[in-house]
Amino acid sequence: MAPTRCLLTLTLQIMSKPNEPKTQTVSDALNHAIEKFPTTPIAEVKATVPQDAARWRELVQQRNAQQKKKIKNMRKQLGVSVELLEIAGVTVRKLTPKEVSPHFENHVYIDVHGGAYVFFGGLPSIEEGLLIASRLGIIVLSIDYAMPPNAPAPAALCDLKAVYLALLDSVDSRCILVGGTSAGAGLVLALIQSLAAESISLPCAIYTGTPWVDLTQAGDSRQVNEGADRVLVTYEGLLQSAAALYAGTIDLSHPSVSPIYGDFTSFPPVFIVAGTRDLFLSDAVRLHRKIRDFNGTSQLEIVEGLSHAEYLIAHETPESYMTYDELRAFFLQHL
Repeated sequence: MAPTRCLLTLTLQIMSKPNEPKTQTVSDALNHAIEKFPTTPIAEVKATVPQDAARWRELVQQRNAQQKKKIKNMRKQLGVSVELLEIAGVTVRKLTPKEVSPHFENHVYIDVHGGAYVFFGGLPSIEEGLLIASRLGIIVLSIDYAMPPNAPAPAALCDLKAVYLALLDSVDSRCILVGGTSAGAGLVLALIQSLAAESISLPCAIYTGTPWVDLTQAGDSRQVNEGADRVLVTYEGLLQSAAALYAGTIDLSHPSVSPIYGDFTSFPPVFIVAGTRDLFLSDAVRLHRKIRDFNGTSQLEIVEGLSHAEYLIAHETPESYMTYDELRAFFLQHL
């Protein structure tokens, strides 16, 4: 089993405050990105919760419209071509880098986007897929899965499974890699557990970025890093409401929505990344331990000073490049 490895020193006592001084142990580029990303006060986040389906749709449209601007700029910057497909009735975007690495020829990466299970459908779904296609030199299939309020669980999981099974008709499972960040990582884990339960061939390795593996309130970092996480800020309010919206009639502790409570027998090797300020740091640590308890292979990377998914949000920082370099090395190790 691969040992736990930390990119930099683990620190949990940094608190986010207005006009906060620069963090001395992260790159200048990350500090600059932080300055452009002001932290919303905890009370405001807790109060900003849509009260019905119509208001959820309005918020989703607003967030997605903002994200589209970033995605269009990333496409131009990275030079990744995007092709709209339909696989097993599910919308999928094929992302092809300028050059496919010889190491990843005949391989494909299935990308499962994050967004609290409700945001970033459509074009915004390809954000991390663009980075992985470009930085790893691999063809990516980014799945635009169904989401609430129109389609709560298990709709998203069913979409992922349908695409994966269809892909097995033309691609050997040993040439398939799967991954995602946050809610996307949670869906990836739930998918692997569902496939394993039916003895379906599993991908050769998976990636879980700052995984949201527990939709209940559990996890030490949910309290310790409240307010320190510049991105999520707090679990109470929007996140808690999004979790309930996604789960629908399914209990929050059911493995299909909270895979940390599921079976990790015979799991493929798992790469896990989180940050010292991440509200979901405990999810990453618990996942790493759970996989090792089942005698699986897990590599845990904890990045100094990062809030939730900032390796993706601030993608032009050394911390971001380092994260995806580690992911590339992990995948090559397990091909």
